[in-house]
Amino acid sequence: MCRLPLSFLSTLFLSCAAPAQETPHSSLERVLQAQDRDSHGDLRAVVVLRDGAIVAERYYNGETADTLHDIRSAGKSITALLVGAAVARGQLATTKTVGEYWPEVAGSPAGKVALDDLLTMRSGLAAFDEDGQSPGNEDKLDAAPDPAAFVRGVPAATTPGGTYRYNSLGSYIAGRVVENASGADLEDVAAKVLFAPLGITRWSWGRDVAKHPKGQGNLSLRARDTAKIGQMVLDDGVVDGKTVIDSAWIKAALAPRVAIGAVDRYADSYGYFWYAKTQDIGGQEIAVHFASGNGGNKIYVIPARRMVVSIASSAYGKPYGQRRSEDILKAILKADATQM
Repeated sequence: MCRLPLSFLSTLFLSCAAPAQETPHSSLERVLQAQDRDSHGDLRAVVVLRDGAIVAERYYNGETADTLHDIRSAGKSITALLVGAAVARGQLATTKTVGEYWPEVAGSPAGKVALDDLLTMRSGLAAFDEDGQSPGNEDKLDAAPDPAAFVRGVPAATTPGGTYRYNSLGSYIAGRVVENASGADLEDVAAKVLFAPLGITRWSWGRDVAKHPKGQGNLSLRARDTAKIGQMVLDDGVVDGKTVIDSAWIKAALAPRVAIGAVDRYADSYGYFWYAKTQDIGGQEIAVHFASGNGGNKIYVIPARRMVVSIASSAYGKPYGQRRSEDILKAILKADATQM
């Protein structure tokens, strides 16, 4: 009878008994699987990209990869990209005022606001979405029978370029400015200069009573497609070797133009309708740029990790929605750090 050496048997036993080494992908998938235990029933999707490839993806509560999801105010960040496309074409300049592109409101306080101040939520207009009594509150804008007349009627509250006040009025105005400057419907502009180059073929965009797409939000996209937008931002506006949005504009939009940490626990600074926050992950500071919408809808861009994290959530009006999305981001970054 042939007898195997004890050393060989020991090696064989150890190789069989040793657990399989966890891969970076499985570590991230485990983070996403943990969200199955969330009891709220309104998380929809998480998609994680690295270097443009999906490395983790999961859908929840009936969502699928093909479901369109209303990303709410994360659409503001997409409007900012469309402004950048118009700037690159010489159709807009951020130093000019709203009234120079939208003559219908030229004589009003809104018409006197420079685009740079509009894009940084420093218009000075009496528009504050967290105050239901604010003259330019988002709900009042949505209910207005004549949006242009509504914009003309919003008074000034402070000097433009001074105080940051979160509002949807400014991004609605930005959308109308892009339309006037380009001579095209905002959705048509998006389809041509952004969606088509990224291979985005399905979307839905809410419109106001005057049939203008809402530059402030109500844009519905698939989670994979919002991730594509994040990847384009991460790659300085380039997709498949071609410039989609000028890199100078991407840098300008992400630049920390206004410190907002004192009024927003989820952000340190604000750029052109894009947020930024430095996350402390195990003692390592990780810079994150992101689009953010009501309910926890996020497009996180993490340059140091070459990652994008897209989160779809319908926890509209629920404080835990934003907190949950940030917790998911942190868990992903922590799991990813263990693999580096």
